Amino acid sequence: MHSPEGPTTDAAAARDTLIAALGRRRFLQAAGAVTAAGTATGLAAAAPAAAAEPASRGGQPREILQPHRGPIHGRHYLPSLPDQVRWGYTPAVGSDPVLRIRSGETVTVDSVSHEGILEDQGRDPVAFFGDHDVPRGQVLSDAIAIAAEYDRTERDFDADGPHVITGPIAVAGAEPGDVLKVEPLSLLPRVPYGVISSRHGKGALGRRPDGTAPDGISLDEVMPPVATDGRAGGDPAGYGNVSVFTPVRRGRGGALNGVLPLGSRRGREVTFPLRPHMGTMGVAFAEAAALTDPALNSIPPTLGGGNIDINLLREGATLYLPVFAEGALFYTGDPHFAMADGEVALTAVEGSLRTTFRLTVCKPGSGDAPSVAFRYPFGETEDAWLPVGLSDPDGSQGGQLSDLDVAMRRAVVNALDFLEHDLGMDRATGYAYLSAAADFHISQVVDRTVGVHGVISKDHFG
Repeated sequence: MHSPEGPTTDAAAARDTLIAALGRRRFLQAAGAVTAAGTATGLAAAAPAAAAEPASRGGQPREILQPHRGPIHGRHYLPSLPDQVRWGYTPAVGSDPVLRIRSGETVTVDSVSHEGILEDQGRDPVAFFGDHDVPRGQVLSDAIAIAAEYDRTERDFDADGPHVITGPIAVAGAEPGDVLKVEPLSLLPRVPYGVISSRHGKGALGRRPDGTAPDGISLDEVMPPVATDGRAGGDPAGYGNVSVFTPVRRGRGGALNGVLPLGSRRGREVTFPLRPHMGTMGVAFAEAAALTDPALNSIPPTLGGGNIDINLLREGATLYLPVFAEGALFYTGDPHFAMADGEVALTAVEGSLRTTFRLTVCKPGSGDAPSVAFRYPFGETEDAWLPVGLSDPDGSQGGQLSDLDVAMRRAVVNALDFLEHDLGMDRATGYAYLSAAADFHISQVVDRTVGVHGVISKDHFG
């Protein structure tokens, strides 16, 4: 949809900081710039003076993680600049990388949440979050700049994906047929708040495109309620979508919790723990000539990963992705503070994260990656292996769309292949084992291509 008519004072300051000062080069070689508040600050060099490994895990910063401020754990640092990110689309095979690293190196990425900057929220994060009593200094300057200055593509709220995609990162030595091993080493909330959104026609209880209720519920049970659906007006700000502001509060022992109101009585609330993870981690999968080719839409996950939305892929986990392009061309986005299996309302607690990844190339025959991962995304935690199933692994281009039966069957087949070829289990015995002792979880039901992941406990195998 249309962009703002002109940058606000805040957006212009953010633009001066992030574009004028940093956008001259893809690698961070600016000596200094002006912050969104108008004060001078020094900026990091191409490789920030930080250890190649993250500092102690679990330490959450107490400050707002504006670009270049606060802990940067990786050897490399990649901000989200308006002239480099892709809003609503993923990189194609053959895209120019914004950063090049060696296999096994670490990179810290400042991801930007789309919630608070989208067209149905006014595309003005200062105003949107200000309405929820967030001070100007707690609004990220890169979010302000992207909302006001992004012009790589003309935004179409009804067709584009919502996600701000940062990358791609080329990893030396990665070739088609390899696997990219993605390890999130630290995930730091950049702000003390998030947003959970439900949009008309989306989510587990959304209406069908023809206006009817989906199987199993009535129109009275559709969420958000049908009577509030203003999509016919054509202005996203009037669509009637619901965004629930979610503050973050420190609990016992300093743990971070999300907070939501409980009922109508003042002071009643529900709290739940944050479990940060990146909803989108992927490698270039599709070939396309245009940045807005439907095959690159950021919503559906693919064989290259992308918006995979598996909440177990948190700090200390591993995602293995088959490589389809020279350099793998890794990208990330859709940062989550917390997400339940299913993600039923449409979004998780969306909030910007500073995530440090280790990216490692695994070659065929090396034994460094599960065999399934050379053809399909595969996850792993300290305690479990996570075979993945997608209903439409080419990104909703093949017609399956949101068929959980397809996703479930593929997750089971991939689990069987792993048990047989990697753990040496007889296939029939493996099938029996999965039925008796492995769990299968719904990853999400809202990304066109729906997902299921198995959880195979490692301690079962001694």
